[in-house]
Amino acid sequence: MTSTELKATVRTQVTVPLEFPDGYATTAEVFTFTGLADGLEHLALGLGDWRTAVAGGDAPLVRPHSECLTGDVFGSQRCDCGPQLREAVERIAGEGGLLLYLRQEGRGIGLYAKLDAYALQDAGLDTYEANLALGRGEDERDYSAAAQMLHALGVDRIRLLSNNPDKALQLDALGVRVAGHVPTGVHLTAANAAYLSAKVAHTHHTIDLPLAG
Repeated sequence: MTSTELKATVRTQVTVPLEFPDGYATTAEVFTFTGLADGLEHLALGLGDWRTAVAGGDAPLVRPHSECLTGDVFGSQRCDCGPQLREAVERIAGEGGLLLYLRQEGRGIGLYAKLDAYALQDAGLDTYEANLALGRGEDERDYSAAAQMLHALGVDRIRLLSNNPDKALQLDALGVRVAGHVPTGVHLTAANAAYLSAKVAHTHHTIDLPLAG
């Protein structure tokens, strides 16, 4: 999709109580959609008083979160995805906004390819070099469906909860005005330090990593 002319509509809306392993609990309005550009089963979770945020006042806080089975479900320490998801749900619920759960495993290359990339990283490549070595793009994610989801929910102006500048560039081009940028916390571990450093150096993610020394 190169414009916002393609429209998506809400398919289903259900209320889902959420509880995380650390005991934090909240309730989400979960939306599915018809007509998404990529045909994938993305979800939007309305958290907190998101409808008031959309209707007026501050732009809603929105995080487009790419699915990461290893991090979100199994607690992998090789990335920061699981902690970012947990953080995002609580922060958005507190302010009112939306979590877009996007089926874009491995920056769009899929689960098996992501694990193949991990093997290449173990051999010395960084996360971007590994994708290229597999014959894939450094980052194959397209946020057209995310923009469609937001428009379907009446959202055309957001505060973006993300460290990734590409998300803002794409959403702005797709008719979603990014009125503010809110970085996530730094979820640094010994296992993901090289991964986070590559994101800062290569794609200018706004991650405030401590200086080595």
